[in-house]
Amino acid sequence: MKLTVEHVTTYVYDQPVRGVVQSHRLLPTQCQNQSVERWNVTVSDGMMGGSFRDGAGDQVQAWTVTGPVERIEVRVTGVVTTTDCAGVLRGNRELIPPVAWLGETGPTMPDSGLKALAAGASGETALPLAHDLSARVSEAIAYTPGATDAHTTAAEALEQGQGVCQDHAHALIACARLRQLPARYVSGYLFTDSDGTGHEAAHAWAEIWIEGLGWVGFDPANACCPDERYIRLGCGADAAAAAPIRGIARGPGSEHMEIAVAIASAQQ
Repeated sequence: MKLTVEHVTTYVYDQPVRGVVQSHRLLPTQCQNQSVERWNVTVSDGMMGGSFRDGAGDQVQAWTVTGPVERIEVRVTGVVTTTDCAGVLRGNRELIPPVAWLGETGPTMPDSGLKALAAGASGETALPLAHDLSARVSEAIAYTPGATDAHTTAAEALEQGQGVCQDHAHALIACARLRQLPARYVSGYLFTDSDGTGHEAAHAWAEIWIEGLGWVGFDPANACCPDERYIRLGCGADAAAAAPIRGIARGPGSEHMEIAVAIASAQQ
């Protein structure tokens, strides 16, 4: 499938800041699941800095904006051709060993509820166990936009039984790690056609390490594995670590952020 992307993130400051430094994970993963035909990232009044590929295979690009500045727009446009690999991430070059993704983080810290959810899953081998864990998370947390925020933990989302894709991913990661399956958070995009569920185009899911297969994606928010509708950007131990844009503003003002994402099929 050929997908077009337009992703605009706008930062507005209530008073001018002296400058902003950002690091971006905005380049789609180089792997067999997808190929980039065209891709462009611009930052209003920004100066591109150095870049590197981290141990997980993600391309990290630095940007700086010299103030005083009251508004910054990060615009991403591109075309990506995707392939359905049955959820398996193929051809991504990375150096971090899977065992490194077993560690807990604040958003994925398990409580008694998550421990019970993980303990109830069954599977004779890792793959069916991972599928059952994902299905249990889907059933336990209803997709409800606005029910949680960026700081909600997996335990909190499970307790209230509602959340969004970030919460589903965090909960699945927590449960997988409890069952000694390395797991990580993935950020990216999802194309939803007229028959879709209306989930936001900026999306997140989890990957679980399956010995003999590699990293396999699971999207509890949609009760499926990633297919040709998905574009993968990058990964991390949780949402904060995998964020497409991270940054620091120098100044006392507060920041307001707006995100607009549109994903379309180029064949239409």
